[in-house]
Amino acid sequence: MAMVQMVERLGETMDQIATGSGRGRRLILVFVIRPGKLFTMEAFLVSTGVVALAEIGDKTQLLAFLLAAKFRKPLPIVAAILAATLFNHAFAAAIGTWLTSMLGPETMRWILGISFIAMAGWILIPDKIDENEDEKFAKFGVFLTTFIAFFLAEMGDKTQIATVALAAKFDSFLWVVAGTTFGMMLANAPAVYLGDRIAGKMPVKLVHRIAAAIFAILGVATLLGAGARFGF
Repeated sequence: MAMVQMVERLGETMDQIATGSGRGRRLILVFVIRPGKLFTMEAFLVSTGVVALAEIGDKTQLLAFLLAAKFRKPLPIVAAILAATLFNHAFAAAIGTWLTSMLGPETMRWILGISFIAMAGWILIPDKIDENEDEKFAKFGVFLTTFIAFFLAEMGDKTQIATVALAAKFDSFLWVVAGTTFGMMLANAPAVYLGDRIAGKMPVKLVHRIAAAIFAILGVATLLGAGARFGF
C-alpha cells in the first residue's frame, strides 16, 4: 500500500512539473551514468571473466572434481567453495588495495604490467593435484573438509594472485572480490554438479590460451599507460 501511495505522489509531482510548461506535454527524463558506475562495472566484469577462464583446469577446479566424486553431496561442497573463495579473495584484494595506497602510480604501473604478462605465461602451465590432498581433513565432514582444502589450495594459486593484481589495478575492493568470486563459482559449481560428465569435454588448452591473451593484453595496456584515467 505504501508503495502505491509513493507511485501516486510521484505521478502527481510529475504532473505539477509538466504543468509549468503546459499540461499534456511529455516530461523527458534524462538518466546520466556516472563514470564511477562504469568503472565499478568494468572492475566486476573483467574480474569475473579473467578468473572464470583462469580457473578452468586449475588446481582448485581439479580439487572440486575430486571432492564431488568423493562425497557426492554437491550443495555443501559448493557452499564451502563459495565461503573459502570469499575469505581467500577478500584477503588477496585487501593486499592489492593496500599496495595501491603504498606505492606511487608509476611504480604500480610497472608492477601490474609485468605481473599480468607473467600471469599470461603461468596460466599456460597445466596444473596437477594430489588425489589424496583432502584425506587429512576428511574427519571434519563435507563442508569443513571442502572449506579447508579449497582455502589452502587457493593460497598462492594463480587466481589468488590475479585477484591481488586486479584489486590493485582497479582499486575497487568490493567489486573485484565480487567479480573474482563469481568467476570462481561459474567455473566450479558446474564442476561439482556435473563432475565426470564435463571433466573430459572442456577445451582446457583453448580456454587457457584465451585467458593468457587477456592477461597479456591487460599487461601491455597497463605498461602503455591505459590505466592513467584510474590513477596509474
